Amino acid sequence: MLMTEEDKQILQRVVDSLFNDMKRTSRLDVILRAECFDLPADLIGIVELLPPGHFTRQALCDQLNSALKGHGWTGRFGTVD
Repeated sequence: MLMTEEDKQILQRVVDSLFNDMKRTSRLDVILRAECFDLPADLIGIVELLPPGHFTRQALCDQLNSALKGHGWTGRFGTVD
């Protein structure tokens, strides 16, 4: 499946939406928001790899980028910041 540049930014849009007015977010909030954005199953799987707890933006991005890198998917889905 060929990914467009817009597809590569979908996870970034999820992260941006979570931190519009909050300084921390929970794993559950991230999963629910990812489902609301109708992420592809592979990205939902990445989000579900998050450990339990609450995250600052930087901690969430570090966790997601680590999982993306570990799966070799940074070229496919990009990274988040």
